Amino acid sequence: MTATAPPARLMLAALLLCTSAGAAPFAYITNQGSHDVSVIDLASQRVVSSIPVGKSPAGVVASSRAGRTFVSNPDSKTISVIDMRRQQVVNTLPAGDGPVGIDISGDGKHLYAADWYSSRLLVFDALAAKASKPLAAIAVGRAPAGVAAHSDGATVFVAERDDDSVAVVDTAARRVAARVRVGSHPFALLYDAPRARLYALNVQSNDVTVIDVRDTRRPAVVATVKAGKAPYGAALAQGGALLYVTNQHEDTVSVIDAASLKVLRTLPGFAYPEGIAAHGDRVYVVNWMDDNVQVLDAATGQKLSTIATGQNSRGFGAFIGAPMEP
Repeated sequence: MTATAPPARLMLAALLLCTSAGAAPFAYITNQGSHDVSVIDLASQRVVSSIPVGKSPAGVVASSRAGRTFVSNPDSKTISVIDMRRQQVVNTLPAGDGPVGIDISGDGKHLYAADWYSSRLLVFDALAAKASKPLAAIAVGRAPAGVAAHSDGATVFVAERDDDSVAVVDTAARRVAARVRVGSHPFALLYDAPRARLYALNVQSNDVTVIDVRDTRRPAVVATVKAGKAPYGAALAQGGALLYVTNQHEDTVSVIDAASLKVLRTLPGFAYPEGIAAHGDRVYVVNWMDDNVQVLDAATGQKLSTIATGQNSRGFGAFIGAPMEP
């Protein structure tokens, strides 16, 4: 999912924003209950569009490079493709038996989706102009959920929830090249490119597994960090110094020092928080039960504002992006 935006992606987004005059960043929030996506203009901090998509949208990745946002719709077994400039759906991809987590390659050319019911990683042409079959379907473990693309363009990580493991997929060879055991029921993944780390959020053991992926063929667990109940989404803020984690069943957000891996504080007052992403000096937390997004000061965690969205908002993935100029 990056899930949320890793530092490398944030750095790229910042670069793109500097080089694309007039382009403003948007947050694309998937709303499971109203079957649409709320588009938040981060400059004005308000919803500027509501885009109908497929049934029960969950996963999302906003790709500045592709100029598109991709949304997984598990109940209609599709992926909706939103053009960032027009803010409308321009394509719908058939996506197996239940797509959940999605991510995209750094060059914006390949989209990856976890097919929950068929234990596969689907690979798509992200720039396709019309509905088309996946370029590949790669077998992975049971109940694949979160997906995170490595910056090398050749490796994708997949959380295998029911196997308590993370698969390292070689996309060129189209096979699992390595696998690492993590906590119980990993769901979301976050790739930390500068540290060559992967964070796996384990919803059943209530912790975060930290994996060294400098050698992707030999991933190694280096730490396990206790979080709140059912950690669901993660984002790196403050230039990668702070790791924010939403705790679904505790209505809290954990703030972790990414260098020492110590929990600095636990923020209360959320409502079944799920997706989370950071941009600039702000962190955006998606609340499933309250149908809104809470905006936090990234340095302190202080709540700054609340933005109403659609029904049952999830935002599972890297939901912030801005289109590049042609």
